[in-house]
Amino acid sequence: MWIYLVPAMFFGWSLGANDAANIFGTAVSNKIVRYRTATIISAIFILLGAILGGAKGIETISNVTTQSMLSGSISVLSAAITMTIMTYIGVPVSSSQAIVGSIMAIGLIEGGVNWSIILKLVLAWVGTPIGGMIFGFISFRILSIPYNMIKSIYVKERVVQIATLIIGAYGAYSLGANNVANITGVFANTIGVEMAALIGGLAISIGVLTYSYKVMMTVGSQIIELDYFSASIAVLGESITVWIYALLGIPVSTSQAIVGAVIGAGYARGSRLTNKKVLLKILSAWINTPISAGLITSFIYFILKIVFKITI
Repeated sequence: MWIYLVPAMFFGWSLGANDAANIFGTAVSNKIVRYRTATIISAIFILLGAILGGAKGIETISNVTTQSMLSGSISVLSAAITMTIMTYIGVPVSSSQAIVGSIMAIGLIEGGVNWSIILKLVLAWVGTPIGGMIFGFISFRILSIPYNMIKSIYVKERVVQIATLIIGAYGAYSLGANNVANITGVFANTIGVEMAALIGGLAISIGVLTYSYKVMMTVGSQIIELDYFSASIAVLGESITVWIYALLGIPVSTSQAIVGAVIGAGYARGSRLTNKKVLLKILSAWINTPISAGLITSFIYFILKIVFKITI
């Protein structure tokens, strides 16, 4: 049975290696926080988030359609392949949208999809960057008041450093609580919600600890020019957005949440959008990712069933 979870471990590892940059990427690349400190904090709080707050999202994903261990493994493997290919060619991709596209393909083939859950997920995809924008804007407007009252540059730097660590821990918790469902939600009906949360959380944490350096150091293609304080506020806006969706049991894209939060924080400080193409990329990801994942899932499914005569 456990062999079916190998694709999920790979998927979780890949998610952790990439999405940690949404939390600590700016701070690490600008030497506000040490890389090793960032990865340790991320790994610990991602695991805590998965175990303590991941149950609702896992239940949501497990109820989209009925899955066996094999069909679930196909779904997760297809989502992982989709993310790998689209990341390699530079197309924006969301783990949430990839896994939903894969699960929908299985459901359509086998004749059963819970469309009310799908509708809820799609509406959340639209709301994610909007939520990030709103919370980024509001957080900046509120927190910049006490911050700007500080006269000492040294104290300001220390405040940003400490705030970055606290916000980063919160962001990692939100990431674990929200995105663990993408990794092992399809297996929850077989291995249980608690075990699914533990395995998924560990996989994401291992990805952060072992392979996130390059992504963290190269993050920085800014949509809007931000200072260190604004960048921390953007992560806060992203974290609040992702955490709220975790409470609602809806896995969403941290990448799209941070894009919205960066725009919101940037506008709050008076900056203006400099790269409008990013909005088109988000829109294209809503369409390209689930469709691509669904096509790959269908291909693997029929190859195993028709060519290898495997009962799925």
